[in-house]
Amino acid sequence: MSETNIRIGGASGYWGDSAMATPQLLKSGNLDYLVYDYLAEVTMSIMARARAQDQNMGYARDFITSVLKQNLGEIDRQGVKVISNAGGVNPQSCGEAARALIAEQGLDLKVAVILGDDLIDQKDNITATEMFSGETFPDPENLVSINVYLGAFPIAQALAEGADIVITGRSVDSAVTLGACIHEFGWSQKDLDQLAGGTLAGHLLECGPQATGGNFTDWHLAVETMDTIGYPICDLRPDGSFDVTKPPGSGGIVNVGTISEQMIYEIGDPQAYIVPDVVCDFSGVSISQTSDDQVSVSGARGYPATDSYKVSATFGDGWRAGAYMTFYGIDAKRKGQGFADATFKRARTALRASNLGDFIETSVEILGADSQFGSHGRADDTREVVVKYAAWHPDKAGIGTFLKEAAGMGLSSPPGLSGFFGTRAKPSPVVRLFSFLIPKNDLAIEIDFGDRKIAFEAWPDDLPTIDAERPEVPAAPVESDDMVTVPLIDLAWGRSGDKGNNANVGIIARKPEYMPYIWVALDEAAVADRFSHFLEGEVERFYLPGPNAINFFLHNVLGGGGVASLRNDALAKGYAQILLDHPIPILKHIVEDLT
Repeated sequence: MSETNIRIGGASGYWGDSAMATPQLLKSGNLDYLVYDYLAEVTMSIMARARAQDQNMGYARDFITSVLKQNLGEIDRQGVKVISNAGGVNPQSCGEAARALIAEQGLDLKVAVILGDDLIDQKDNITATEMFSGETFPDPENLVSINVYLGAFPIAQALAEGADIVITGRSVDSAVTLGACIHEFGWSQKDLDQLAGGTLAGHLLECGPQATGGNFTDWHLAVETMDTIGYPICDLRPDGSFDVTKPPGSGGIVNVGTISEQMIYEIGDPQAYIVPDVVCDFSGVSISQTSDDQVSVSGARGYPATDSYKVSATFGDGWRAGAYMTFYGIDAKRKGQGFADATFKRARTALRASNLGDFIETSVEILGADSQFGSHGRADDTREVVVKYAAWHPDKAGIGTFLKEAAGMGLSSPPGLSGFFGTRAKPSPVVRLFSFLIPKNDLAIEIDFGDRKIAFEAWPDDLPTIDAERPEVPAAPVESDDMVTVPLIDLAWGRSGDKGNNANVGIIARKPEYMPYIWVALDEAAVADRFSHFLEGEVERFYLPGPNAINFFLHNVLGGGGVASLRNDALAKGYAQILLDHPIPILKHIVEDLT
């Protein structure tokens, strides 16, 4: 058990992240752990298809070929431990590849693989209801993957058994960090606030440089050094508080805004951020600047974990395809819309002739003409647009017909068409997400060291539940005739992301005195209006008094989400940019103090 701080570097935010992260973090020195997050629901379905073609595939191969092969010697020399969910749907093969590489380099490092998350072999025996939509379980023949979100305690147990490298399959993104904390600090399932703090640290590290200036509202502060952006480092204390920084001399920026944005990214109710090990309350978290590129974070609260694991299944549900082309010149928007309308009209005629039935869904977005802003757009007279058109059909032949007829429109279009002729798009499967719960004690988790396997100790089944008390919302500001209107971006930072077919938009006031004005102007109705062209469900609003923030949770807003969506932004990455344009009435003298 450690009574001193531990330093953890976040070296991967998704499958495909830059190979520069590991050597950069190792060069900074003084690290205890490197953690890597590779997985998303889309990633799992891609890996499952790879495993179906080759039983030795289905994991993040670049973890082996780029991370370990090129850096194992230095990792060993510095005594840094590595934790990664690179195992995907085939953690055993990933572990075997890591062990072979270690032997090849003549090193003495122990690899532990966490097993038990993959339920695909049980697909014929599962009966479940989708936890958000209430849909029944998909046809087993269409299932691509079924994986449980495992937690951090199996990782901690693997470390306690002597592992130098821990590889998991599907686990909660933050678990790779929390597992190290549990092991080093000796936290138990009763150390709820500490577990919440370690989870928050993992949540900040899991997206790599999004905590150090990437995707930041004030991007201009970091744009000149984005090519050398630093990957985040958390310096964690035994009480669950921590500092966030980045390697000396690296690019990017670490400030209250970057960390606040990442904290609120991809969460729902900030007082019920549920992971397998603890239910987290981030509403009272304090985030403060302690020095250049260093921020201190404390105040996460924890409540007892639930008795269930979340399971995510992906399944095939028809076929899709889409393409982009450009129009320029006078009336570019009308040209693009006219082309798309004619394309779908012609395609439907061909579908009827072939008895293939209609599309399940179609999508047309005129990018460059404010299509993402709906009724709040202001770019009707643009002279350049990109037309994104896409379709979803139950039959692969139906999508083939759509693509053929779209290609035939190339010589029948309005003038100004460009970027059209070339490689034609191909049909691809629509992969949808199905989420459900299973009791924790129904799952057998093992830790595989290659030469031995250890069973993960079962969870207690008598955990209580605690309901968080909702914070008092901001008082309405005093009415005055001395008011002006400014865009929200002048008063706040914002970050958005996806949760299946739902999205969140987090708004953080730049100064506490701005929050009452933001709260009054941005109610649920105002946000629903801003996203009315996308929104099919309700909007929830949550207040976080600690970081002076609001989180909006938008239900059924992504057209299915992930690869099930035909949208240009199927992951809600730009939704905050839509809301940051919203007008906010505020006292004139406060505006004059804006810096």
